Amino acid sequence: MKGLSRLLLGEGEAIRGAAAACHDGLLPDERQFQYAAKMNDLETMEKLFKKNVNINAVDTLKRTAFHFAVARSHVSVVDFLLHHKARLDMADQHGLTVIHLAAWTGNLNIMRKLVKAGADQKAENEEGMNVLHFAAQNNSVKIVDYFLQDLHLNDLNKPDGNGKKPFLLASEKGHVDMVNSLITMKLFTSEEDKEGNTALHLAAKNGHSEVVEILLEQWEEINYFNQNNNSALQIAIQNGHLSLVTFLIDKNIDLVPKPKQKSSPLHLAVINNHLPVVKSLLDASHDINSLNHRQETPLHLAADLGNVELVEVLLKAGCNLKTMDKHGKTALAVASRSSHALIVDMIIKAERYYAMKQENLSHSNDGSDFSLSFKQDHSTQTQQIRSSLWNLAYNQLKPQEWKKLALFWKFTDEQIKAIEEQWTGRRSYKEHGHRMLLIWLHGILLARQNPVKQMHEDLVEAGFQTLAEKIRAASSTDMDSRKCLVS
Repeated sequence: MKGLSRLLLGEGEAIRGAAAACHDGLLPDERQFQYAAKMNDLETMEKLFKKNVNINAVDTLKRTAFHFAVARSHVSVVDFLLHHKARLDMADQHGLTVIHLAAWTGNLNIMRKLVKAGADQKAENEEGMNVLHFAAQNNSVKIVDYFLQDLHLNDLNKPDGNGKKPFLLASEKGHVDMVNSLITMKLFTSEEDKEGNTALHLAAKNGHSEVVEILLEQWEEINYFNQNNNSALQIAIQNGHLSLVTFLIDKNIDLVPKPKQKSSPLHLAVINNHLPVVKSLLDASHDINSLNHRQETPLHLAADLGNVELVEVLLKAGCNLKTMDKHGKTALAVASRSSHALIVDMIIKAERYYAMKQENLSHSNDGSDFSLSFKQDHSTQTQQIRSSLWNLAYNQLKPQEWKKLALFWKFTDEQIKAIEEQWTGRRSYKEHGHRMLLIWLHGILLARQNPVKQMHEDLVEAGFQTLAEKIRAASSTDMDSRKCLVS
């Protein structure tokens, strides 16, 4: 809350603040008096009072010694100031009076003293907040009980300047005790603040699962939308609150976006880069191929963002790789346009893998030596063959020859075009060839074929007899390479 943080600083900060306060608008005795109030130093306050110090003096933030005494819950200092008729109605630059501070700290003893002394019980700060708002926001249950049960000031239960009643503030902060107390007093409300948020939306925004659970026991509108057409689930997803998302999913919440919503829950999780939430939604059978208002799948979004981890999860979950957005772009084309070479290669690997699987060229079990992954391969098992492929691409293949091999291995025109989108200069073809060879290797390993043997046979069949012999000669002289031939 604006202005409260400085008032509630620790003693160390107070000491540093006093030492540096050369432009606080106070006379030396007034400054010392305020500092004594902060530090609960009654002896110094008595001495200064006898010297006729102005006990109501304000600093540049319009704060008095009374503000600091109440903020620090110094009961003896509060008694001293009340005895000497210090003013109770003085507001600082944010409109905070001592009664607000007592509500915030939750000190019922001080609050009773202030009320008895005549403090304005209905005072509001510049944001339209009264004691009930401050107490609810800081879980001061006893203060709320005092004002509502003892003083019967039910008219304090009203919206603040942002349209939030105390119940909404308590829910927003996740104060379970306060929420339960207000419900007991029948102050539960489904009203909205100025941004169209109910208590449910506010609790979801901050990931307060326990409060959300309590609210849903009172109110069944789990799919209620705020002004931005967001439900509690979508708000929880946007903020990455995994446990709350899981809780709401367990409540059998509808994961299908409504017509007025631009994105599905999965789109939101991807856009906000919340990988655990993405996995949770997929585990809950969220439609992995759902379309947003631009006809984009979650994979389109992950590809455009260049997020390797998100793309990996979506590819392994078997998303549709051929879906086109409203511009006729597949996720591969989107990744290529955005110059995300790693993503391009991952999607091509996935396209080739699933095509191979559909043709029943791979085993039903994807193998124990190589778990399914479409990421760049850095494993020690394939280091030797990858080195050979690098040498082939950078030192053996001439311009355009890599494409001849790509076509032989049934790379599609779109896949070749996506690889060629990368431009690193006149020798880009070397990098293109290298990437193509690594993609080929990925499929060979998943099919449990011998990469050196297969490479030799394919080079011969594709018309690269000389290169084929070089590959075989190099492999036969290096015994270590044989260890990674069979996968």
